[in-house]
Amino acid sequence: MVLLDYTGYAAALCTTGAYVPQVLRVWRTRSTQDISLKMFLVLVTGLVLWLVYGFWKGEIPLIAANGVTLMLAGIILYFKIKHG
Repeated sequence: MVLLDYTGYAAALCTTGAYVPQVLRVWRTRSTQDISLKMFLVLVTGLVLWLVYGFWKGEIPLIAANGVTLMLAGIILYFKIKHG
């Protein structure tokens, strides 16, 4: 069971961390020209659903990963709407 938990946390770290460079780039440049608004709307919707599912199931890796990823994707979406 412990190995399974570590696998979940490692997956969460990888998928969430993948957004950090993009958020930093968007934050610095204020440019979202190459980012699809529709894709990020679908992504944010999916992340909200995963977060709700994680709460229903009581799964900390799902809650943590999707909560942080939702925040990062939300920042990108905010800049896309504001500066897009």
